[in-house]
Amino acid sequence: MARSLLLLPGDGIGPEVMRQVRRTIDWYNRRRGLDFGVEEGLVGGASIDAHGAPLTDATMDKALKVDAVLLAAVGGPKWEGLTFEKRPEAGLLRLRKEMDLFANLRPAVVFDALVDASTLKPEIVRGLDLMIVRELTGGVYFGEPRGIEDLGNGERRGINTQVYTTSEIKRVARVAFELARKRGNKLCSSEKSNVMESGLLWRQEVIALHKADYADVELSHMLADACAMQLVRNPKQFDVIVTDNLFGDILSDEAAMLTGSIGMLPSASLGAAGADGKRKALYEPVHGSAPDIAGRDAANPIAMLLSFAMALRWSFDLEDEAVLLETAVQNVLKTGMRTADIMQPGMAKCSTSVMADTILREMDKLSS
Repeated sequence: MARSLLLLPGDGIGPEVMRQVRRTIDWYNRRRGLDFGVEEGLVGGASIDAHGAPLTDATMDKALKVDAVLLAAVGGPKWEGLTFEKRPEAGLLRLRKEMDLFANLRPAVVFDALVDASTLKPEIVRGLDLMIVRELTGGVYFGEPRGIEDLGNGERRGINTQVYTTSEIKRVARVAFELARKRGNKLCSSEKSNVMESGLLWRQEVIALHKADYADVELSHMLADACAMQLVRNPKQFDVIVTDNLFGDILSDEAAMLTGSIGMLPSASLGAAGADGKRKALYEPVHGSAPDIAGRDAANPIAMLLSFAMALRWSFDLEDEAVLLETAVQNVLKTGMRTADIMQPGMAKCSTSVMADTILREMDKLSS
């Protein structure tokens, strides 16, 4: 059965880490006969340079037709002077909006081999395995009115609107409840219901959905600022956290650093299931484009590879194949192989391509 993928390498280190995913896809096609059909496209600054827009209509159309999209990273100082709607990040936002990718899944897992890479004490992070579910198409990033207006006399005002509806809240909460059922059966909903009406509505709707359909799941609530504090105080108290777009952006980056490096963490952005059960989906590492190391073969490819593992699991129902890749990554880390971002004393520093080479060899070994 043909499986279709659109690869969007983007900017900075994006092409380097995506190259390792392409090699991994080729491995699955060759060794497992998975028949992935792959197209590539431009997004972000690369698309601006080639086409004058951060995402073309043609690439958007391809993204809507494939089974899954893999995106590496966008942005960089080269394009910082552009207006908001023409900057590289606008291409990513358009993908999320037009694919209606409302649920962003960001796991934070501490591999045993990297316990000492975290800035927190080993006993705090050892065994950590939590999932943050971030609402992705609503809230302050998309609310209207927005903009910057001139008030005269040298004064200007920036406006962004935080807004949520019942349906937006319930659909992302439903994803989080379903995930919790498959994990530790615990869900924490995080907002600012004490000072924001949108946060109060969020809490009310999550409570109503819990009572109606998910009473078997242990539900708790935590204000977003308290959640940020608890993530560094006692992160293992959490199993699944569901939160809005703004707080999810912040909390998931904080959770990323519990693992030792943002270069280790993947993410999945999912849409609603269609009549055939399939969802529009985009997979990307949590890290950015890291232009300071672009072109040096120094980036950590693991977050990009683990994003592909999430695609195997969520878009193609290939659990065994996802576990194979994840296990290979863990085994390589146990040998002491490290890229610069996770380098520790006594370990072996390696390049992007050497890390991927080693992971592919480990997959060969696990498959023999």
